[in-house]
Amino acid sequence: MHDYQAPDGLLRDKIILITGAGAGIGAQAARTYASYGATCILLGRTVSKLEAVYDEIVSAGDTEPAIIPLDIKGATAKNYEDMARTLEEQFGRLDGVLHNASILGHLSTFEDIPEQEWQDVIQTNLNGTALMTQKLLPVLRLSDAASVVFTTSSVGRQGRAFWGTYAVSKFATEGMMQVLACEYENRNVRFNCINPGGTRTSMRASAFPAEDPQTLKTPADIMPLYLYLMGKDSQTVNGKSLDCQPK
Repeated sequence: MHDYQAPDGLLRDKIILITGAGAGIGAQAARTYASYGATCILLGRTVSKLEAVYDEIVSAGDTEPAIIPLDIKGATAKNYEDMARTLEEQFGRLDGVLHNASILGHLSTFEDIPEQEWQDVIQTNLNGTALMTQKLLPVLRLSDAASVVFTTSSVGRQGRAFWGTYAVSKFATEGMMQVLACEYENRNVRFNCINPGGTRTSMRASAFPAEDPQTLKTPADIMPLYLYLMGKDSQTVNGKSLDCQPK
C-alpha cells in the first residue's frame, strides 16, 4: 500500500472534506484527491492559504473545490452542526473526511506544560475533531461507502518525554478511531488512522529545528497511502492505524 498505484479517476464524484487544508500535508492531500476526481472541501483557519490551494486545483483543471474558513480551536458543536447541514444541502452526502489539522504546542516536561497550551492542543487535536465527526456522521451515512481518516503519530502509540500534550491528544485520537470503527463495523462508514512520519512540514521544523529538511520525505511522497485509505481498494480496511513510512 505504500507504493500504491492509484488508478485514474479513483475518487471521481467523491465529496471529501480535508481539515488543515491550507498548507503542508492537508494542502497536498487536497490537490492529490482533486487530481483523482474528488470534489474537495477545504477547511482551515487562514482564508488566504485556502484560496491559494483552491486556485492551484482550479488551475490544474480539476473539479472546483469549496472553502470552509473555520478555526477548530474556537469552533462549537453548533458550528459543526451548521456545517454538516450545509454540506448535506449542497452536496447531498459526504464520502470522506481527512482529519489532518493539528497543533503541536511546545516540547517541554509534563510538569511545565502551560494550562492554556494544554487546553488549546487538546481542543484542536481531539475535542474539535470529535465534535466535528459527531455532527458529520449523518452526512457520511448518506454515502454508499465513506472513509474517515484521522491523523496520528508515533508518539500517540508510545509515549515520549517532552511530547506530553501532543502525545496525549494522539493516544486519544487512536482510541476514538477504534471506538468508531467498532461501532460501524460492517456498515457503510469506516475509520482508520494514518501516521505520516517525519515529513517536510512547518510542524516538523518547529519540533526539530536543527534537522535538515532535505532528508525528509515531502507531503507528495507520502500520498499513496492517503489515496489508498480514501479509495475503493481499501474498502475492507477498518480500525487500522497505518504508517506512511514504516521502519
